[in-house]
Amino acid sequence: MKKNFLMLYFCAITLSLAGCMSNTEENEITIAAASSLTDVLEQAIPLFEKEYDIEVNLLLGGSGKLARQIEQGAPVDVYLSADRRWIEDLEQAGMVETDSYVEYATNRLVLVGSNTQEESLVFRKLNSLSNDKQLAIGNPKSVPAGTYTKQAMEKIQVWEQLKKQVIFASNVRQVLTYVETDEVDYGIIYASDAEISDNVKVLDEVDNQLHDSIIYPGIITSKSRSKEKSKAFLSFLNKKQIQGIFKSYGFMSVANRSMVE
Repeated sequence: MKKNFLMLYFCAITLSLAGCMSNTEENEITIAAASSLTDVLEQAIPLFEKEYDIEVNLLLGGSGKLARQIEQGAPVDVYLSADRRWIEDLEQAGMVETDSYVEYATNRLVLVGSNTQEESLVFRKLNSLSNDKQLAIGNPKSVPAGTYTKQAMEKIQVWEQLKKQVIFASNVRQVLTYVETDEVDYGIIYASDAEISDNVKVLDEVDNQLHDSIIYPGIITSKSRSKEKSKAFLSFLNKKQIQGIFKSYGFMSVANRSMVE
């Protein structure tokens, strides 16, 4: 899987996805997934490959960017987004296989600073952020975490005040990197991303009443050549063992906000 991941990552960077990926193999599926799912999928996919004898190619990136690549013809079988918005767009474009929609996890937003950050800050007090400080978030136009963050900042009426101090990132993992390397003072990321880093500290959790519910859905694309294998993968995500992996990385279940033990 590692070989396939590296190949597809290179393809995404060079914007030549369609030329690099192929679904000609009978036992192969291609999955395009939100970058916040990186660690879970790196553990879950080998288990799926072993159990079903199906090879998986994995492409990671911002949910919006991946959706646009699918719309442009990228040969993807399964799309795992970090929100419903981009799946709705694909559905309107006729790119979603009927009755393939599945929800498998949810998440929380947290405000983080690097371990070297000495100042304390809470989300509802962002209006106290001094003019020389910067806050990194995902780009609200293409990154679900950024969309949720903007909603929350608008709800507490600080978006207009702080938007000139906000640095946009192409995905949530880039926000994490900005904070880890002290390129910015603060960032807002998913709790699951904060969980995997030893170089940031959680300063506050964003009230989930301030933004839309953070739901991770998945679909099979209408152009998939391996629909049954893709269906097997989506079902696999809700197995007890895989839900345990989600939990270990700070995700929660959709049904009751706590993973099945």
